[in-house]
Amino acid sequence: MKRALAVTLLLLVLPGCSWVTGILGGEDNAEPPVPLTKLEDPLKLKKLWSKGVGVGNEEQYLKLVPASADGQIYVADHKGRVTALDALTGKKNWQVKTDVPISAGPGAGEGLVLLGTSNAEVLALDAGGGGKRWVAAVSSEVLSVPQIDLGRVIVQTVDGNVTALDAETGAQLWVFDRSVPVLTLRGTSTPAVQHGVVVAGFANGKLVAMSADKGFVGWEANIAIPQGRSELERIVDIDGDPVIVGTAVYVATYQGSIGVIDLQSGNSGWKRDMSSYLSLGVDFSQVYVTDAQSHVWALSRSTGSTVWKTEDLAYRGLTAPEPFNEYIAVGDYDGYVHLLSRYDGRIVARARVDSDGIRARPLVVGDVLYVFGNSGKLAAFTLPAE
Repeated sequence: MKRALAVTLLLLVLPGCSWVTGILGGEDNAEPPVPLTKLEDPLKLKKLWSKGVGVGNEEQYLKLVPASADGQIYVADHKGRVTALDALTGKKNWQVKTDVPISAGPGAGEGLVLLGTSNAEVLALDAGGGGKRWVAAVSSEVLSVPQIDLGRVIVQTVDGNVTALDAETGAQLWVFDRSVPVLTLRGTSTPAVQHGVVVAGFANGKLVAMSADKGFVGWEANIAIPQGRSELERIVDIDGDPVIVGTAVYVATYQGSIGVIDLQSGNSGWKRDMSSYLSLGVDFSQVYVTDAQSHVWALSRSTGSTVWKTEDLAYRGLTAPEPFNEYIAVGDYDGYVHLLSRYDGRIVARARVDSDGIRARPLVVGDVLYVFGNSGKLAAFTLPAE
């Protein structure tokens, strides 16, 4: 009852919203977080570097995540500071103060660093030096990371719209308008963009594929159907980002399903009844899920059947899972990053990054793991040499 009341209040105060139950950490859960136990013969993560790069999210539930392009790591904080660092050394290559409340990003590619703002704008900076290229108004606050593909910047806003902007000028090219339910989670999934196709998830549990060029709809698929008598029970938001791997799209809904959709036809493959408001991790054979209770699951990519499940980090407000070599990386509300074996879910390593917690999904580039903490601390790790 305590958890349901906390969720209800959060939804009423922050309409259009996300980050509930487990993601709020220990004090806001009806169930206490599972205490950490000492690891036997732990794997020793090697820290390459660690930097403070701003104030982070200032205790707000924002999609501020690290991004990688052309040998640099880009990060932003809510006060408008954007930083580019050398991916291997952590050396600061440039930093700019945009003086806007950044609420999502960065996205990076095609020579641009892209930010969404609480002021319903998309800001584009030059990836080489941080100079402002353009700023474009959109229909509402941006809580998804702007994406770029083939000269199109794609952004989804909290009012349900997906907008395409010209990457050179910021001019609006098209808008896909989709209304949102009365009660939703605070958050917006980031569209998956690949080779001219945009796949976006919505608060009504639907997944839509459209062309990046004109916004024409290719297909719509129901991942979850709202059920229940109350608006709270009927929440089936897709807040986690759809993931495209080959010709398949993997996606999760809150109070709904985990499933796979054919990218070309929109036909459904397997589905599992499961609740998650986070993105999925996908590798060559498995799909990884952090559910609403911070249980971590490994599912077969081909059938959706359970390979393993661990409750060792339950109610610790875990991030989305990120495959990292033979392991799965997750961060928690207390600022630890944990590595789980991809074979059985056993916790094999942990390191503390930020005492204010970790909300951003870890980023893997090659053999390096980047972890961005809530207070603006960014750390880079590698696995020990064999």
